[in-house]
Amino acid sequence: MSENNLYQAYTEALGPKRTRALLLNHDYWQENIQQILKRAGQKKIRIATKSVRSCELLKEVLNSSSQFQGLMTYTLAESLWLREKGFKDLLLGYPIWDLEALERLAKNPQDITLMVDRLEHLKLLQLYAERFNTKFTLCLDIDLSLDLPGLRFGVFRSSVQEDTQLKALVDYLQEHARHLELVGVMGYEAQIAGVADKGKPLIKLLKLRSISQLRKRREKIVKTLKDLGFPLRFVNGGGTGSLESTSLESCVSEVTVGSGFYGPKLFDGYTQFSIKPALTFCLPIVRNPAPSIYTCHGGGYVASGMSGVDRLPSPYLPQGVKLLSFEGAGEVQTPVQSTTSLSLGAPLFFRHAKAGEICEHFHEIHIFKNQLITHDVKTYRGEGQCFL
Repeated sequence: MSENNLYQAYTEALGPKRTRALLLNHDYWQENIQQILKRAGQKKIRIATKSVRSCELLKEVLNSSSQFQGLMTYTLAESLWLREKGFKDLLLGYPIWDLEALERLAKNPQDITLMVDRLEHLKLLQLYAERFNTKFTLCLDIDLSLDLPGLRFGVFRSSVQEDTQLKALVDYLQEHARHLELVGVMGYEAQIAGVADKGKPLIKLLKLRSISQLRKRREKIVKTLKDLGFPLRFVNGGGTGSLESTSLESCVSEVTVGSGFYGPKLFDGYTQFSIKPALTFCLPIVRNPAPSIYTCHGGGYVASGMSGVDRLPSPYLPQGVKLLSFEGAGEVQTPVQSTTSLSLGAPLFFRHAKAGEICEHFHEIHIFKNQLITHDVKTYRGEGQCFL
């Protein structure tokens, strides 16, 4: 279906009462799921919840293939809530200092694995585990960035980069094995998974160099831990943008994917793959202040990360529409310029720069299938939840 026909189909399916809406093209969603399965090879796939933020859609992915196993969550409160809703194998992707949630977990630590990379993390968890006479399962986050003279190609995340930096952590874990159990290792290669490279030869070169280095680093750290007697249950790696390279690592048992399901704008610029724009949002056109200029109500859904034009939502349907460079996307109104005539009250569809963040602005996602809105699914926000 052409994009102009798709605009008409979306508009007719939503009807005149839903001109501000979040819509999921279910056919595109399914295509993205199948592509992820293919790109991941034989590795198990863990779903990054922050990039989906809908329990019903998380369940749909998990039920689509046995290759999808487990979730990577982003707060402990979210993890506890998801466990209450029946989800299992929850790996919290970030260290925590939420003492209220930690106390709740200590009373029942089942199904939730916590992330650590500092001795301070271990000491806090030991304190609560000892207080409640329980045991926490842990995953060690390791740094996989590439450091070059004057350049850090990657993100500042974990403090563990070499196996020699493990000593203090290992000593503490061995001393407190009654309450703390290391069951996994995670390394997120953000400079591969989250950096677009299409038309950027220098980025491609840096990626190739970084992949070679990070493979050796991850393998060495995993081997060290196993030699020290830690029977790791899993080694987690990857992201939407690095599935091809991460899935080739023999020491990696599972990869994590999030953005690849919705297909946000920032993932258009990769040479290895192409994702369908499954998730879009629309705003109503409410003004026509000048010829070819139209104003939408709302729209200031700017993505996180380093500020720039690439973090703004992008007009998607109909074709021939663009943001105004001197206004961008506004909190309560967004002016655009269009090469075609538009009508007041009509919807204008946008793509968010990232994946799950847009779900914080809508209570439900309308599922578009067979030219109709077949049903709605609630977002986290629609279930009254706000975790970050």
